[in-house]
Amino acid sequence: MLLHAPPSPCLSLLSTKSRPKAGLLSPENCLLSSDIYYSIPPKRLENSIWVSSKRSIFSSATTKAASVEGVAGASAISTGVAESDVLKALSQIIDPDFGTDIVSCGFVKDLHINESSGEVSFRLELTTPACPIKDMFEQKANEVVAMLPWVKNVNVTMSAQPARPIFSEQLPVGLQKISSIVAVSSCKGGVGKSTVAVNLAYSLAGMGARVGIFDADVYGPSLPTMVSPENRLLEMNPEKRTIIPTEYLGVKLISFGFAGQGRAIMRGPMVSGVINQLLTTAEWGELDYLVVDMPPGTGDIQLTLCQVVPLTAAVIVTTPQKLAFIDVAKGVRMFSKLKVPCVAVVENMCHFDADGKRYYPFGRGSGSQVVEQFGIPHLFDLPIRPTLSASGDSGMPEVVANPQGEVAKTFQNLGICVVQQCAKIRQQVSTAVRYDKSINAIRVKVPDSDEEFLLHPATVRRNDRSAQSVDEWTGEQKLQYTDVPEDIEPEDIRPMGNYAVSITWPDGFSQIAPYDQLQMMERLVDCPQPTPAQA
Repeated sequence: MLLHAPPSPCLSLLSTKSRPKAGLLSPENCLLSSDIYYSIPPKRLENSIWVSSKRSIFSSATTKAASVEGVAGASAISTGVAESDVLKALSQIIDPDFGTDIVSCGFVKDLHINESSGEVSFRLELTTPACPIKDMFEQKANEVVAMLPWVKNVNVTMSAQPARPIFSEQLPVGLQKISSIVAVSSCKGGVGKSTVAVNLAYSLAGMGARVGIFDADVYGPSLPTMVSPENRLLEMNPEKRTIIPTEYLGVKLISFGFAGQGRAIMRGPMVSGVINQLLTTAEWGELDYLVVDMPPGTGDIQLTLCQVVPLTAAVIVTTPQKLAFIDVAKGVRMFSKLKVPCVAVVENMCHFDADGKRYYPFGRGSGSQVVEQFGIPHLFDLPIRPTLSASGDSGMPEVVANPQGEVAKTFQNLGICVVQQCAKIRQQVSTAVRYDKSINAIRVKVPDSDEEFLLHPATVRRNDRSAQSVDEWTGEQKLQYTDVPEDIEPEDIRPMGNYAVSITWPDGFSQIAPYDQLQMMERLVDCPQPTPAQA
């Protein structure tokens, strides 16, 4: 779904050749009717972002229709051909990021074909309502199906899957329906971090996503100044003992500044507790993105946030000065240690234009230096604009006040980048560690690595380093080699943030296995290939 800043890699592409899909409904499985409704569950693709837990039409299909008396057998064949034609046409549309057609990705739902009138209707279900190329998908789907000679009318509707994190059951209740949590950080005050966080959030909302903002700066909350909600006080649900966020222009907001106490005067441990309570007990509901405006620094508060909240990604904000780069570098290293990928750098206050010239009052190079030194893939420049500063003081974000302006376009490109990168990260994490029953091996492909290796399940279980397996005081191994049978198989493997997986074993034990630890274990080299019966 996305890009750096100029050209969008999200343009929907047509493949050069239409490839017929194997396993389509055979004529004998089609109902005898000229008006047939097909419910097409999507295909599970382990290497695709656009995934679903339902099965694909290529493995099964159900039809909803009443058979029409007296229809000849030839009609059944034409019905199967019609469906095949539509799916073949749609399979020409390729998701540009993953190189997979939208039929295999599982986008196509509720295919309804009326051959007598030449009408075709279906739904394209995307994983996020903020998909930057959803309009292109809709346009191309209309075009390729309309090109079929027997089609007279095409009706395409767009939808998105419900918001859900990869490992919701391991999270506090308030965070269980949030798909992606994005930290906006600078580790230095005064560089425009809150400005970037608020405008990024409203850019994502403008793309159709459900968004929330959490202002994590208790000492100096900025959110109450930068937005103007009608209700400026947080409310408590007395029955659930939860916090109800306030809202402005459809975006949910939580800040200590809305707690009626202004700025906090308290010690670090108390602040960490307040932040934890505000964030985890809030009724966020279903959100596609929660943008966290991180406070400056790399101390207790930042570490608490990173450890309590499963951050999907981080956006780094800096300014051109060397001093800003030094502090930002500390923040990037902190996120690296906590296995939170930094997906973009925003260099604020880069330049201004006057008298037909471009001036760089604070120098140049800090943002590009962060990108080059730490390998962060995307860099966005924000100019010095009086309107950007004024909008922050007026309570209306710049992207809302002037959605067609140059600054708004930069934030829109940043939003597209965040959508794309979060989708890729979620896909990588969800398929990083999985059990291959056909060869009795655990397949591991750590995010941001091209290497895939195999581990024996018994080896993984024996290398558990928790208190149940190793004495915390003496370091003595409590779990003995013979305690683990050679034929042990994991019952379930689930991601835990971007750094580990949780493996459930038959004895009920839940093992936390960090990626770093898995990479150090003895690997399977000569692994038996699955037989046709096993496969």
